[in-house]
Amino acid sequence: SRTVPMRLPRPRPLSLTGSLFVGYALLLALALAATGALWVAQFDRELDRQYAERVLTIARSVAAMPELGEAMNDPDPAAVIAPRAEAVRAATRAEYIVVATPEGVRMSHVNESLIGERVSTPPGPAVAGEEWSGVETGTRGTTVRAKVPLTGGGPAVGEIVGYVSVGILTSEIDTEVSNALPSILGTTAAVLLLGAGGAYVLSRRVRAKTHGLEPVEITALLEGREALLYAVREGVLAVDTEDRVVLVNPPARVMLGLPEDSEGRPLDELGLEARLRDVVSGADPGEDRIVLTGSRILVCNRMPVRVKGRAAGAVVTLRDRTELDRLTGELDGARTVTRGLRAQSHEFANRIHTVAGMLELGAVTEARDYLTDLSAAHARTSGEIGRSVADPAVAALALAKSAQASEQGAELRLSPMTSVPQRIAGPLRADVLLVVGNLLDNAMDSVSDSGPGGWVELLVRIHPADPPQLPHDLVEVRVTDSGRGVAAELAEEIFDYGFTTKAARGGTRGLGLALVRQVCESRGGTVGVEVPAHASSEEGAVFTAYLPDSEATVPAPDAAGRRAGRP
Repeated sequence: SRTVPMRLPRPRPLSLTGSLFVGYALLLALALAATGALWVAQFDRELDRQYAERVLTIARSVAAMPELGEAMNDPDPAAVIAPRAEAVRAATRAEYIVVATPEGVRMSHVNESLIGERVSTPPGPAVAGEEWSGVETGTRGTTVRAKVPLTGGGPAVGEIVGYVSVGILTSEIDTEVSNALPSILGTTAAVLLLGAGGAYVLSRRVRAKTHGLEPVEITALLEGREALLYAVREGVLAVDTEDRVVLVNPPARVMLGLPEDSEGRPLDELGLEARLRDVVSGADPGEDRIVLTGSRILVCNRMPVRVKGRAAGAVVTLRDRTELDRLTGELDGARTVTRGLRAQSHEFANRIHTVAGMLELGAVTEARDYLTDLSAAHARTSGEIGRSVADPAVAALALAKSAQASEQGAELRLSPMTSVPQRIAGPLRADVLLVVGNLLDNAMDSVSDSGPGGWVELLVRIHPADPPQLPHDLVEVRVTDSGRGVAAELAEEIFDYGFTTKAARGGTRGLGLALVRQVCESRGGTVGVEVPAHASSEEGAVFTAYLPDSEATVPAPDAAGRRAGRP
């Protein structure tokens, strides 16, 4: 049989909290160990300095006693000096106080048997009149000692007659250091415990901030987030509870025209349009909110984010449907033409039935006159449009809208100032069709609400370039109606997205005029509405749009300064 080697279980790696706690504790322990060692060393040096000053002070005090200097001239100096030196030693708790002659013969000592003998260490600079302190080893052991010169009295005033040596055992210093160690170690241990508690609390707070995720999981989330954000074509914008941008991917930055340093900045500093600001902040709730920003039409969806039951901000997704809406506008134009043709077909069918009935009744003359009038009216309408508008798409739209107006009991007039002498270029034609179609729809809705017998007048005119005042061709579109008009206070608001004076009948309302303004401004043009000067005026609203044949901004004539059909 084959022996299967045992596999020891792999040790479980420390969690993020455990790693942080161990790291903090080790760093704190090392710092406190270094601090404690420096503390002990500083305490030891400070004790050495204090003891050196202490023995030097005692030596100076003994040397300043005048009776000692005078006694050095006596036949038995030790009889006077020894008792006084011993009294000072006992009072100061020094290890010894030795008064010696310049030759080093002791006149006092704690051990009386050594009086009269020579000292064990040389006098040093004291016999030369200089003070000295340091550590030496003598008959009493290793001591911190000081030597101070002793001057004589009487006839020998000022003359060095000996020196005073005072010493304290270094073992006393070691004892004080040993006595101080428990308090130093206790303080260090208390600080270490407090620091360990703080490290634990800090590691728990870090765990709470990371929602319990381990570094590997955080790395995987970050890589997944980066891959997701840079892979999707939709814009993603995330804000926190204080409306600060915390995340924005490149498509969203392009769609909204945001700067590179937008992350971390409040929404108010980014210059977002009011409606976009409302959608992002949640002031305009709902799904698939339409936002017009610059030359783009965006669909926004805001999703609040909650973490463990608490609000953490929101994520807004942005989809660019500019091209889709442009294509939809062209499709609407085609549908308008289709509806116009259908209306014409229906109207012609009715007229044919009328003629057939007249013929059956034998009213041949009346039938001939009726057909003559119809032919003249149709020829007049189509001929007027054909003579003034050379662009087939614009002419077809005008004819379709004429039929649509006739079906609603209104009349579409073509202004005598209309002049489109050549085909309009592709991109500009699409914008002109969008503007004409939306303005005519808006006008016919207004006329139909006012009852039968209304009228709408259309002017489309190409102003040729005239540098430098007009560096590009300029297309002027003016629509005048006999409807109820627009209140003066609503003249600007009417072009905002979502504004409508019509009852909601399903679908998106208030987008047509907003798109007109967006198209005009994206070309550097303008659009405006003129309010009638008098309430009795036959005209209702007058909408005037200017579309330069260039993306550059060009000055346009004042929309309020002229009326359709009048220069």
